[in-house]
Amino acid sequence: MNIKRLIVVALRSIARNTMRSLLTMLGIIIGVGAVIALVGLGSGSQADIEQEISGLGTNLLIIRSGSSQSGNVRGGSASLESLTMSDFTLLQREATLLQGISPEVQVQAQVIAGRTNWNTTVNGVDISFPAIRNYKIDSGDFFSERDLKSRAKVAVLGKTVADELFPGENPVGAPIRIRNVPFTVIGVLAAKGQSSMGPDQDDVILAPSTTILYRLGDGKTIRTLIASARDGVTMESAKEEIRDLLRSSHRLAESFDDDFDIHDQPEIISMATKITGTLTLLLSATAGVSLIVGGIGIMNIMLVSVTERTREIGIRMAVGARRGDILSQFLVEAVILSLIGGLFGVLGGVGSAELLGYFMGTSVKVSSTVVAGSVLFTAAVGIVFGLYPARKASRLNPIDALRYE
Repeated sequence: MNIKRLIVVALRSIARNTMRSLLTMLGIIIGVGAVIALVGLGSGSQADIEQEISGLGTNLLIIRSGSSQSGNVRGGSASLESLTMSDFTLLQREATLLQGISPEVQVQAQVIAGRTNWNTTVNGVDISFPAIRNYKIDSGDFFSERDLKSRAKVAVLGKTVADELFPGENPVGAPIRIRNVPFTVIGVLAAKGQSSMGPDQDDVILAPSTTILYRLGDGKTIRTLIASARDGVTMESAKEEIRDLLRSSHRLAESFDDDFDIHDQPEIISMATKITGTLTLLLSATAGVSLIVGGIGIMNIMLVSVTERTREIGIRMAVGARRGDILSQFLVEAVILSLIGGLFGVLGGVGSAELLGYFMGTSVKVSSTVVAGSVLFTAAVGIVFGLYPARKASRLNPIDALRYE
């Protein structure tokens, strides 16, 4: 029998027992669909994370205080108060590979405007902060170098804060109170949107770092510095320069570890995508168990089919069919059964991924490689699990098969 004839015979056999065939394919459909959906959502989430981290700034470097240690008890990242405004001033003055640098003095505070209030993050920063983090001004102005030096009580509101405190109004020039300290709103930031990795990027107030540090902070400690490397400068070179300057400033001997951590943008992207990639792989592997279950179901049904068609096999052998013909017939039938299930699974998986992505607000990326790989894997499942029933059918004794009732 040629391959075309084998496929026609296999399709007729599957069509004779439509319901049984669909139930047999169910494990394959669920397995392939789940893998396609999870990989599509995982790839889309990775792309979203990369885009969001890229949107944090250009050539971004984040310097944090190190972890504290008391005896055998170690604190988390930034638990050691090792960075100060002196470090910021030093890097601003002596670092040659940095395009800009800013402290981040963060406090969580209740902000009051008239009869309205809102709890948000107040971030004390330098005038270079908008360029580093790609923030734009929607209305008003950003504070100046003079405001930094005079510790002016001025604030720039994120879009969310502006909408919550001044719904439908232009807040520029309006007074607000942050922890009962009066500030004047001088600008509103352009919206950056909700981040899938954390809080709303627009739920923030920016103010001069000196003002926040000395009026709302402890007057000396900053936990984070952010910087951007110059164009054409490698991130490793910029990190090495920062490390050398800070180690010298902190008077750390060569045998001592850094009391600070430096992370660059590619490193942050790599860490985030590695986490999502691992979760996607684990979930896909779990979903892949359904493919194995579906393969076992195909083998079981094919064994039943061999038993039901024993007389048919005997007649074929009696009129000249060889063992190879019988083997090919049942093997092709198993592969086609598996492939049809795989194709239904691909359609279901793509549809499920798009639906889940819509409700979750996540991008979906289903690559042709994943689809082709899934289809090829289902064909392999059909071959592996269809081989035993096919061999059993091909090895039947023609006389015994003709006598079978």
